[in-house]
Amino acid sequence: MMQLEWARPGVLRVTSHAYEMAALVAAARYVTDSAPPDIPEEALEHLREVLKEYDAQTQRLGTTETPSDP
Repeated sequence: MMQLEWARPGVLRVTSHAYEMAALVAAARYVTDSAPPDIPEEALEHLREVLKEYDAQTQRLGTTETPSDP
């Protein structure tokens, strides 16, 4: 179950299952690949940057051990 909390003003801390995050990322990739023309290019570029950062962070996680479920 996803949980959101304020880390500080303007910054959220998200706790989610990997499949929840994967669903959000898949939706974001779909939008950047096939957005309707009425979506502003600036919004798409921002979303592409978020995905780029997500990809970099998942690469970093790929080099660490996955925690076990309790």
